[in-house]
Amino acid sequence: MHETSAIIERVKGVGHKIQHVELAVHPLLADMKAGQSILVRLNKSWDPYLREQWWPVKFAPGKITVERPREIHYEPGSEISVFGPIGDWYRFRRTLRHVLLLAYDTPPTPLLSMIPMLLANQTSVTLVLNGSAITYDTRHLSPEVEVVHGDADLNWPNRVMMLGLADQVFAVVRPDDEILRFAKIWQVFEASRAEIPRNYLFGVFNPVLPCGAGACQACMIRLKQGVALTCMDGPAIDLSQVML
Repeated sequence: MHETSAIIERVKGVGHKIQHVELAVHPLLADMKAGQSILVRLNKSWDPYLREQWWPVKFAPGKITVERPREIHYEPGSEISVFGPIGDWYRFRRTLRHVLLLAYDTPPTPLLSMIPMLLANQTSVTLVLNGSAITYDTRHLSPEVEVVHGDADLNWPNRVMMLGLADQVFAVVRPDDEILRFAKIWQVFEASRAEIPRNYLFGVFNPVLPCGAGACQACMIRLKQGVALTCMDGPAIDLSQVML
């Protein structure tokens, strides 16, 4: 992880609640991959508050695009302080035909960076929005992405068939009680499949990150064998190994 700076180059509204902020980044961040994020401070001077975690949704040479709430104003040309990259990139099976993305009571932003790569590799993608996630505006997503709306109890059309067809699943939940919500997702999958293998169902953890470097251990996740730190080993952690 490095401390660098970035320049806000462009701000574009892409929905009634979201905007995309294009950043020109330091070469140290040029090799960021899907799943990694950055910790940002909007001014370069010291302040006592935690940095904000920004999730990239697109990568280009020397640039990343992050998704932010639309009500926050960002000024093009502003220089911001950046820690990154945070976390490990998403890991996929060698052979993928279909990936299922699941957002439960939270926007799917942490999942979106993998979509361009998956589509480029001829992998079909389904995004299921459950609970309050159904308010997320998906018009800016590629038309190749199948978008399905579910309810607060994780019911959606053709659920059993989708779970059977998916080669891998990545889920993100509202961060106020991630373990509780991931446990509910696990129960739904367990009831629909005879077996949940390893490296199939991943929780994308999104807690507050005070340091992002593994020092404070505030983002620790208890595993069946040992522990994992979201900022180092995550954000995607195999739920078959998590103490739910």
